[in-house]
Amino acid sequence: MDQSKYQTLHFARSGRVLTITINLPEKLNVVTHQLHEEMARVFYDAADDTESDVIVLTGAGKVFCAGGDLTWLHSELQEGLAPFVTESRTMKRIVHGLLDCAKPVIARVNGDAMGFGASIALLCDVVIAVDTARFADPHVKVGLSAGDGGALIWPQLIGYAKAKHYLMTGDALDAIEAERLGLITFAIPAADFGGYAEKYAERLARGAQTAVRYTKITANIGLRNLLTSVFEAGAAYEGLCKHTSDYREGITAFVEKRRPNFTGI
Repeated sequence: MDQSKYQTLHFARSGRVLTITINLPEKLNVVTHQLHEEMARVFYDAADDTESDVIVLTGAGKVFCAGGDLTWLHSELQEGLAPFVTESRTMKRIVHGLLDCAKPVIARVNGDAMGFGASIALLCDVVIAVDTARFADPHVKVGLSAGDGGALIWPQLIGYAKAKHYLMTGDALDAIEAERLGLITFAIPAADFGGYAEKYAERLARGAQTAVRYTKITANIGLRNLLTSVFEAGAAYEGLCKHTSDYREGITAFVEKRRPNFTGI
């Protein structure tokens, strides 16, 4: 892994375990344009990394990932929306890279995982969260559809009834409830969290790697098939939402620190 090619992600090694850290703690690890672009290639690079067998994805500071950088989205509105085809391709590369990576990927959710942060964590193979973390996909709260993977992965994990509730309201749930529903693998008390995640990664690294990787590849076949249908549709609809008045109102209200007044157009 060439650290010089990455500014928003940090790499560390422990034996055969590679840890990738979203490294924007001063911004609560929000998804800036730079992070978005780097996430689109990091899992391909990690898959080719000859010095690791297990990947851990985590966040610097107290938050895993606070979701999209709404300040960036607001400036995009002011400057004029770029064709969504580029952003859509980046979104697809992120998810495709993660699902296609044969190595097991553990999401070490050290704090809140919102929007894109929740999607990318839930698409990992194992999700180990501190029990105080919250998960949410609040796209609808700024006038966007859940297009970056939420509509793909939430229904597969907790069923359509619960998933549609959380996706259509943007409500958050804590890690303990998330584990109870099957949204995540484990919710661990803060005192035990770091050691538990480390030992779990080491356990996988001691396993029969060919068997582990083939098992992941097989288990992900259904998700990879959905990538070309559900995910592609979700990305397209998110792009369409960016041209609505409600989206402009949602982003503007966030910047102005007020409640949005949606009109349905």
